[in-house]
Amino acid sequence: MAIQDNGTREQNPNLIENLMGYIDTRIDIIRLEIQEKLKAVFVSTIHAVLLGVVGLMFFLFLNLFIGLLLNELLDSSFWGFGIVALFYAIILVVLVVGLDKKVFNNVADKAFDNTIYKSDKREKHV
Repeated sequence: MAIQDNGTREQNPNLIENLMGYIDTRIDIIRLEIQEKLKAVFVSTIHAVLLGVVGLMFFLFLNLFIGLLLNELLDSSFWGFGIVALFYAIILVVLVVGLDKKVFNNVADKAFDNTIYKSDKREKHV
């Protein structure tokens, strides 16, 4: 019995060391996964902000161009901008009165359907 007892005592520290090493490795893997996800979110955010700023500038200058073009065609200094403003006022009324939030919820449901499970790399394939 003493021989088995010594063998068991020698294996326990190795088992504990292996278990601690495994836990440390898992923690490191989780940290790396979090770091990769944060990096991806950061890059996506910077990209979205840049696209938003450039898109907004394009949209503003396009509307100025349309307003000035309509002013030129109507031989007026303000009617073109009034027509552009009226167009956006009509869109605003349609959005406020006509559309329900359910439409946007359905679009969001389709866009984000099962994205968590698709991106989980640890999912086991049976």
